[in-house]
Amino acid sequence: MITTNKILSLMGGMAIMLSSCNLDETPYGFYSEDNFYKTEADAEAAVNYAYGCMNFLEYSRSIFFLGDMPTEALTTKSDATMDNQDINNWKVSNFKTNKTLENFFKYSFIGINRANAVIKNIPKCNFSQDIKDQYLGEAYFLRAYNYFSLVRNFGLVPMHNSVVETLDQTSAPLASDIDELYDLILGDCRKAADLMPVYDAPRLGRADKVAAKALAAKAYLYVASAKEHGVKLYRDMRRDTEEMYDSAAYFANQVITEQHVYGFEPNLLDIYDVEKANGPEHIFMMAMDRSGTSEGEFSKISKMFIPYIDGATIYLKQGDSEEFIPSHDGWGEYQTTQAFYNSFEDNDKRKTHLICDKVYNANGEVSAKYPDNFQYPFSRKYIDPKFSGDKTSTRPFLIRFSDVALIYAEAAGPTAQSYQLVNYIRNRAGLSDLQPNLSMTDFREAVYKERGFELSYEGDRMYDIRRWNRIGEIPEARGMSEDDITFYPIPQAEINLNGSLR
Repeated sequence: MITTNKILSLMGGMAIMLSSCNLDETPYGFYSEDNFYKTEADAEAAVNYAYGCMNFLEYSRSIFFLGDMPTEALTTKSDATMDNQDINNWKVSNFKTNKTLENFFKYSFIGINRANAVIKNIPKCNFSQDIKDQYLGEAYFLRAYNYFSLVRNFGLVPMHNSVVETLDQTSAPLASDIDELYDLILGDCRKAADLMPVYDAPRLGRADKVAAKALAAKAYLYVASAKEHGVKLYRDMRRDTEEMYDSAAYFANQVITEQHVYGFEPNLLDIYDVEKANGPEHIFMMAMDRSGTSEGEFSKISKMFIPYIDGATIYLKQGDSEEFIPSHDGWGEYQTTQAFYNSFEDNDKRKTHLICDKVYNANGEVSAKYPDNFQYPFSRKYIDPKFSGDKTSTRPFLIRFSDVALIYAEAAGPTAQSYQLVNYIRNRAGLSDLQPNLSMTDFREAVYKERGFELSYEGDRMYDIRRWNRIGEIPEARGMSEDDITFYPIPQAEINLNGSLR
């Protein structure tokens, strides 16, 4: 017997009860037009509900478990869950039943289905066209974002480009090829960019025209790079590699030059100040706040990065200043590897200012240090000095301006503008300019390396490794076959529920 809960496991909320955007609400039943979009407030609730999937605990933590943990940058503690240890150690034989992968897959499709409901119903609403366009654009952006997350991790996945309303619609077949998925992703990015405005200031947790163009740039670069480097499925795409690089550069350049809301944050520490979440770097990030009532509304991300020290408040030095800010200590789930820590240049502020090898007391005196008192130097990108117990306002950085600048540089190659962008990022980190007059190959290699340092601990590293076809260089994955490591398998629980996947 197929129960409603099993159906929801497959598509994550076939029905969308949108009178509230409460992240604790469990979707049930099938979609019904009878209770949809009577007012502008109903439509906004529908859009918020689509965003809300990203804040689910199992999804938000997967950003790091899938984007950083399998790489050379992070490892995990010995008593972490077996599912997360398996991802860290590339135990591919266990991936089909891995709950972290299963939840990420499921909640991505929750977001897709909720976005599809908005796309279907907004055109029928009777309120301002500008507002309709905004909400519709956000829905297209969210559908593209979730499908981009899925295709990078799982390769071919089921195609759901309309809302699931009946039981038979839950068994969608896989996309025919990777081109079909990118037709949807890139088409949705363009629609979102056409429909949404650029707002006067970043809106925490919401997308706008700039976010849509930035996502398009990321997706075009991914296709170009993956095809150039011969990644499975991508190497057979009908798209032209150079055209994809050109498109990535085109959209990234629009983000960089055709708006005045987003830009470089000159102070490295200010990028990661939770009180400055609407700063110029933050094109798209999650909305979490310590005032929330349940995890997902508030964040415990900081607990995952910080080691357990003594259970008391610790203090962290603010760069070169004599200011010290408080933080709780943590659980030590996301642990910096010694090899990655050593790979930074010694004077790189992304090491000296953003990775901690010592902590202080309230008087500014060293109270504990690595390796004597804690196991690993830890990232302090996720620190909230106003934490309330375990509750913080630390948030994943989903798309940053510096990411887009590096996308442009990699796609366009060693142009004067590319050098200017990369050198700004390096100079901000206290480093000298990149070597001039590099070849296209050497320049792109340098940008790839720079991304590893600049975007460390932000859930992006694994996807750079994937598109450069370098998974086999990760120590735990060496010697494994291309079929085993290029993509994660579709979770067995989803195969059991979707007859089209068997």
